[in-house]
Amino acid sequence: MDFEHILWSEADGVATLTINRPDKLNSLHTGVIAEMIRAVDQIRDGLSGARCLLLTGAGRGFSSGADLSGGGAGGGGRGGGPVDAGAVLETHFNVLLERLFALPVPLVTAVNGPAAGAGCSYALAGDIIVAARSAYFLQAFVNIGLVPDVGSTWMLPRMVGRARATRMMMLGERIPAEQAFDWGLVSEVVEDAELMPRATEIARKLAKGPTRALTLIRTGIRDCMDRTLTEALMVERRNQLVAGRTADFAEGVMAFLQKRPANFTGR
Repeated sequence: MDFEHILWSEADGVATLTINRPDKLNSLHTGVIAEMIRAVDQIRDGLSGARCLLLTGAGRGFSSGADLSGGGAGGGGRGGGPVDAGAVLETHFNVLLERLFALPVPLVTAVNGPAAGAGCSYALAGDIIVAARSAYFLQAFVNIGLVPDVGSTWMLPRMVGRARATRMMMLGERIPAEQAFDWGLVSEVVEDAELMPRATEIARKLAKGPTRALTLIRTGIRDCMDRTLTEALMVERRNQLVAGRTADFAEGVMAFLQKRPANFTGR
């Protein structure tokens, strides 16, 4: 597939999607988002053999958020009426976030430099989030008189708690990588030169794993966050039914009994 704003490659079971506007700090407009959706849909629709998706940004930043000068912050209302800054959320930005959450494979994000606004949301959508020491996370909306979007008000309180999430959103302060790790926002922090090697290493490991079980883990965690214990136990029970019928489960048991590494195929 030909893309203008992103890079897409596949190797060793890993699809790597790189936001490729380094001269604009990988700011996001509808054209970028549309290409990202089209790329991600290759995995959803079975057109890709990838068993893990790795998301990152080219150059010195993951993404500075919506491109305020290039179709990333909404437009005028119908008939030249008031600006609807939420329109592109409904048609593009939220659609991509939903696609990432619904992926049938694990998602690893490699965060370099700024992850701001919508870029922050996409970075934090990863199941495993690897941050370079140069990375920082920023809820910049308040600085231009807007409110957090692209799932921020849903994700952040669940990841860091109400007090820290409110601080991020109301004060618009940068959260450096080390602080993000202390808060539980990211999985690990590495030196900048080690970011892609480490994120790729993790993605390859996941790509060799029991894909259906890994997907059920990622969806099961979210399903259970707002449920009672009894409801969560039922989610686990249903997911175990599905996982227990996979070829990977049979292979895993056989490998355990034979004292050898399992050869998971993702089925």
